[in-house]
Amino acid sequence: MLHLAGHSTTESVQIADIAEGANVPRKFLEQILVELKRRGLVHSVRGRHGGYLLGREPKAISFAEIIRIIDGPLALSPCASRTAYRRCEDCVDETTCAIRKSLVDVRNSTARILEQHSLADALADRRKIKPGA
Repeated sequence: MLHLAGHSTTESVQIADIAEGANVPRKFLEQILVELKRRGLVHSVRGRHGGYLLGREPKAISFAEIIRIIDGPLALSPCASRTAYRRCEDCVDETTCAIRKSLVDVRNSTARILEQHSLADALADRRKIKPGA
């Protein structure tokens, strides 16, 4: 995603270039891009000069959204998840479970931090670190 964020939202990037820039296998990347496309984070362009481009401006795509799409819920346990809640099988009383309360706090803190950071932030940080940028 960061490789795509470095290009305009009207300029498509070929999958081979994205894979090389991200140092990931092309087949693995294709699976991720299909899901990101299904969710509207990227668009595909067909044809000889086709490829992928961001579906929104980098500042409008948070790390939380990307992680939820690629890896699933941010919560460490299903009972602490907002999007994939499931009661734990061995739970006696969810309302008094100290572990669940802690996991909900962790989920909330993690979500708050990840929602505050976007692809634009990562791109700006990368440019600060990269020599000559």
